[in-house]
Amino acid sequence: MGLKLQAGASVAVLFLCTGGAFAQTPARVTEADYARAERMLGQNTGPLVDHAVTGVKWLDDGHFVYFESDANGMHLQRMDAATGKAAPAFDHVRMGKALSAATGKPVDARRLDRVISGIDGTADGRLDIAVRDTHYLCDAVKPHCVAKPAPKAKDGDGPGNASPDGKREAFIRDWNLWVRELPSGKETQLTTDGIKDFGYATNNAGWVHDDSAILVWSPDSSKIATFQQDQRKTGEMTLVSTKVGHPDVQTWKYPLVGDKDVTMIERVVIDVPTHSVLRLKTPPDQHRSTQCDDVSCFGGWEDVQWAKDGKTIAFASTSRDHTKTWVRIADVATGAVRDVFQEDAKNWFESGINAINWRYLSESNEILWWSQRSNWGHLYVYDATNGKLKHQVTKGDWNVAELLRLDTATRTAWFTGVGREEGHHPYHQHLYRVNLDSGEPVLLSPEDAQHTFRLSPDGTRVVDTYSTTAVAPVTVLRDANDGKVLAQVAQADLARLKLSGWVAPEPIVVKARDGKTDLYGMLFKPSNFDPNKKYPIINYVYPGPQVGSVRSYGFLSAHGDNQALAELGFVVVAIDGMGTPYRSKAFHDGYAKNIGDNTLPDQVAGMKQLAARYPWIDLSRVGIWGHSGGGNATGTAMFRYGDFFKVGIAESGNHDNRNYEDDWAEKWQGLLVSGKDGKSNYDDQANQNHASGLKGHLLLIHGLMDDNVPPSSTLLVVDALIKANKDFDLLLLPNARHGYGEYSLYVMRKRWDYFVDHLLGAEHPAAYAIKPAK
Repeated sequence: MGLKLQAGASVAVLFLCTGGAFAQTPARVTEADYARAERMLGQNTGPLVDHAVTGVKWLDDGHFVYFESDANGMHLQRMDAATGKAAPAFDHVRMGKALSAATGKPVDARRLDRVISGIDGTADGRLDIAVRDTHYLCDAVKPHCVAKPAPKAKDGDGPGNASPDGKREAFIRDWNLWVRELPSGKETQLTTDGIKDFGYATNNAGWVHDDSAILVWSPDSSKIATFQQDQRKTGEMTLVSTKVGHPDVQTWKYPLVGDKDVTMIERVVIDVPTHSVLRLKTPPDQHRSTQCDDVSCFGGWEDVQWAKDGKTIAFASTSRDHTKTWVRIADVATGAVRDVFQEDAKNWFESGINAINWRYLSESNEILWWSQRSNWGHLYVYDATNGKLKHQVTKGDWNVAELLRLDTATRTAWFTGVGREEGHHPYHQHLYRVNLDSGEPVLLSPEDAQHTFRLSPDGTRVVDTYSTTAVAPVTVLRDANDGKVLAQVAQADLARLKLSGWVAPEPIVVKARDGKTDLYGMLFKPSNFDPNKKYPIINYVYPGPQVGSVRSYGFLSAHGDNQALAELGFVVVAIDGMGTPYRSKAFHDGYAKNIGDNTLPDQVAGMKQLAARYPWIDLSRVGIWGHSGGGNATGTAMFRYGDFFKVGIAESGNHDNRNYEDDWAEKWQGLLVSGKDGKSNYDDQANQNHASGLKGHLLLIHGLMDDNVPPSSTLLVVDALIKANKDFDLLLLPNARHGYGEYSLYVMRKRWDYFVDHLLGAEHPAAYAIKPAK
């Protein structure tokens, strides 16, 4: 642990007293040091990258728009895919004025990307531009914008869910489902028996609780597949705001691990013209997804899929602990439901890697399925009549990650994959095309880099942006059949960024706890790095299991504040340990049913290897910090590895998952099992049960209005630390949610201060203010 020096202390005396390891620790970290760190934040580094492409959106089969950066701001470009020619989508100054006039608020024409939340084409050639929740129809040639006509909703109505034909939208009012005609605004009530906590299409997974309607329209817009959600016996969560006078009290349904009664759904199909409700002949289902913590995953209800003719729906039902999934098909005329097949998985089943990859091929009466049954994620074709496996589409020691498009006419699928190309980085995603019958994937993006893709609506072309951590992004237009580059869209230039002193993180590879498995990560060093100095090391951690510590293996101008922290005199490391995705199923199962592991054996093993490799890493001064799951892991590190980790900052940690929503923990830890002695399989993961092991400095942070991870999770740890007579620090944010909002920059500065004080052993500048993005 470093010594905290008082102002004016003699560095010479420090050298004589403490020896070489601490000889170069500054007596004080200055405001200039903090300013240099601040310059490494994304809000400051991002604008220094020229010709970076973001926000790609296809307007139709032949044209797409995108934002491209330069020293003068962000510019919306429009490319003709047939010619490969791009030009400004409009006069930005005039469009800024037009949007300002339409919205009644100042608009910076140099940064329209901060104003425009969505963009689309219209049949008459105008642009449909979304600014927050309001849509404006804008003439691109002579910029002029008018608010898009929208029916007036009553207070308390949920947002509308538009039908495929665009003629109506479904919404929730008073626990019932309604439809509203567009643009007339005529309203019709579809259900009448919805009551409080037993409403139709309602969205509540515990940490998710809003008034959006969860449903799937039939292809012809005549029917709606949804559910009546039973929460009548589900337990509640309550938060209390901080204000002068009586506080605001928020209470909502929030099922917990082990609860006897959790939220259930009763599946229904509603015929819109007749307002009739058909209940499917199947018992109530668990409120579960084949991927996420909610039945709604990626903006829709992907586990429910209509047949093209609208006569049947296929849906996936998942057991409470996610170990069993049933594919079922319902006749929407009679409500009859039949099981097609069942998938059982060790520990848990997922239908993709951060994606839902199964598809109902109603025309051929098949199910395209994704499974890791071979230890790797691959595609399979099932007969939807008898549930028998017809054949495996892809195979090998690599993963299909995300199914992007499926052409049923040609039986062709486009998907991202990882780990297939020999010698390539195992986390770099590539685009492939595969025929469902031949099964031999065609590589469409050969560069060894992280790729992101936007396919055209007709699937003939794809915009591909690829990069590595140190190599600037290149954006090209490819032929989606053979991968041929049709046009270069943009190539980012890092010249201005590098002139600012920016340095790229270094990719690292270390061995896991088993001494055999390769782990990948990033190492951040100060831009003024001196190999003759000794640097404390900080571990930025997110243990998974749904994501890892490394934010991206492609180019980012900033990885959170990792580089900023390094500028203050640290080495910062992020390692994707065992238990995180994109590798084999066995790798992902690294600490299955033992989430108290938090991948920490891998973090410790990795840092020890780095210290042996690099003499400038001081392993006597190790810090750790993380948010949410990373906050949980930080608590575990400080309590169970107290001889290794000396300083920790645990932000908004789910320190005991019995106090977190049921779905997440029951998936990764399993169902709560208690013995006659009162002990359970959840005791070990609870950080408060290990709080007496604290030896170093610990700062706990939580928002008191956190409706994702309730603040009681941190307060349980506080209670245990007090009872164990441990010294610690606590920062409670009065009205902050899980992401901190207006408190974010203050928390970041406190994070810097804490590590400077307690890990570097120096004095931080007083009340440094990190400036918000301009």
